[in-house]
Amino acid sequence: MSSRKIVHVDCDCFYAAIEMRDDPRLANKPLAVGGSAERRGVIATCNYEARAFGVHSAMPTRQAQKLCPDLIVVKPRMDAYKAVSRQIHGIFADYTEIIEPLSLDEAFLDVSASPHFAGSATRIAQEIQRRIARELHITVSAGVAPNKFLAKIASDWKKPNGLFVITPAQVDEFVQALPVNKLHGVGKVTAERMARLGIHSCADLRERSKLVLAREFGSFGERLWGLARGIDERAVQVDSRRQSLSVEHTFEQDLPDLNACLARVPELLAELNGRLERLEQNYRAGKPFVKLKFHDFSQTTIEQAGAGHELDSFRLLLSAAFFRANKPVRLIGVGVRLLDLRATHQQLELFAR
Repeated sequence: MSSRKIVHVDCDCFYAAIEMRDDPRLANKPLAVGGSAERRGVIATCNYEARAFGVHSAMPTRQAQKLCPDLIVVKPRMDAYKAVSRQIHGIFADYTEIIEPLSLDEAFLDVSASPHFAGSATRIAQEIQRRIARELHITVSAGVAPNKFLAKIASDWKKPNGLFVITPAQVDEFVQALPVNKLHGVGKVTAERMARLGIHSCADLRERSKLVLAREFGSFGERLWGLARGIDERAVQVDSRRQSLSVEHTFEQDLPDLNACLARVPELLAELNGRLERLEQNYRAGKPFVKLKFHDFSQTTIEQAGAGHELDSFRLLLSAAFFRANKPVRLIGVGVRLLDLRATHQQLELFAR
């Protein structure tokens, strides 16, 4: 088992938490941050009072208000969220330099070599939670484990304001009982396919050889074999810079034609835009692209330099991709290539010397 000590920190309903902090009148009321229903807006995030009514991120605001008639919807204030994110990352840096931001509101920390609290990852996580609550007046949940895969699962185990620790000695027992839908990359459709094969937990996965899993799930099968045993050797990447950002969805029923595919683009684009807003400010969206996986598992990706990022651009790309095969579609993905403004700045500094 890896000797790493990884902490995954995830803010609790980040945008909504900041809105409630800055306007106490919003506390204890169902609250969402997002666009207006009149402009076909979507929910970026919501507090737990709203979630009790079934409201969730990426849901159309109009639908959210039907589920929760008393829902208060406020516009996002990205500058405020980014400012708080910088403060949070400043606290992280007091305990380790090995930090991998995933978005404004979550990050991996490798504290394996941290001298604080006699090297106790659990006490470091507790102190980070206390400081963020005391200094910034919001809550975060944290997971502590020997690798990134388990730390991320652990941070979600006792939300909100929770801490869950998986020690190396506990890994085997914990993972065996883990439902397969908790595994990264296993969505609803894949989980249902696994259920038809009699695979419900990681213990069930362990009964299948690597060869069998590869035959059933392709290259993802090998990854499943490792995750079912709690294996994840990925290091926390301090300078890991994203090349692209995308969202994709696998449909329970294949979409039969182009019109059915086009009808799905607005909700995917809304989710993509939400994720782009949560990215660090050092990125800029570049070429848009669309990925299609057809009913026979063949797939194609198409992108276009110079194209815009509005709905019509993605619809045109999807149409071009669809007619490459003209077959029913099981998965649609939309995304953008990312331009790393930090790298560009570094190059300018180099040439200026």
